[in-house]
Amino acid sequence: MGLISSLATFGRYCLFIKRVFSVPDRWAVYGRRTVTEISKLGIDSIPLVLIISVFIGAVITIQMQLNIASPLIPAYSVGLATRDIVLLEFANSILCLILAGKVGSNIASEIGTMRVTEQIDALEIMGINSANYLVLPKITAFVLFMPVLVVLSIATALVGGYLVALVTDLISVNRYVYGLQALFQEWYVWYGLIKSLFFAYIIASISSFYGYYAHGGALDVGRASTNAVVSSSVYILLFDVILTKLLLQ
Repeated sequence: MGLISSLATFGRYCLFIKRVFSVPDRWAVYGRRTVTEISKLGIDSIPLVLIISVFIGAVITIQMQLNIASPLIPAYSVGLATRDIVLLEFANSILCLILAGKVGSNIASEIGTMRVTEQIDALEIMGINSANYLVLPKITAFVLFMPVLVVLSIATALVGGYLVALVTDLISVNRYVYGLQALFQEWYVWYGLIKSLFFAYIIASISSFYGYYAHGGALDVGRASTNAVVSSSVYILLFDVILTKLLLQ
């Protein structure tokens, strides 16, 4: 029964996505809604991204310095390791897991509330493709803005490590900055950006799916929101493994 239920859910998701990616009835309305969703899903997430990134960057720097203190390891390795950890994993995968909780629950609860209050049914009665009207702007907006959040996260995390070097005596600023510049590989930045696009699509589409098919009352909207966050997180981790294998061979 579990396998059959999973296949049924996947089939329903595919049919849902087919409706979502149909041609919008009015491009002007689609454009305005996309701009609104960029503000709501992307720009409103910037403070959370900055706060988390600066502290994570500081923690990574402190832990690297305390755990690789050895005369056999160059001092600049702390900056190098901090940079690569942020570029390869934190600023894309871990950040998207965090955003799955904020953005994913927001999308699922918003659409779920519209479903249980019969607003989506009203759109359908008026002949509007509700899936396309409600969901496509959210997916487009979040996918477009996610690279901006990733770049901000990278910069802020590295600044967090710099502040540790500046205000403590764990590592000198010159050695930390030299480590950030040493053995730099540009592909790591592109690798993180590419992964973030997939993760943004996963968060927006899965959260919209669970919200769209919510039914019942307020309790069921909360359940749909929880399922959206859990499912998004699982698929982010799964695609993190797949994309790492494909992009870093």
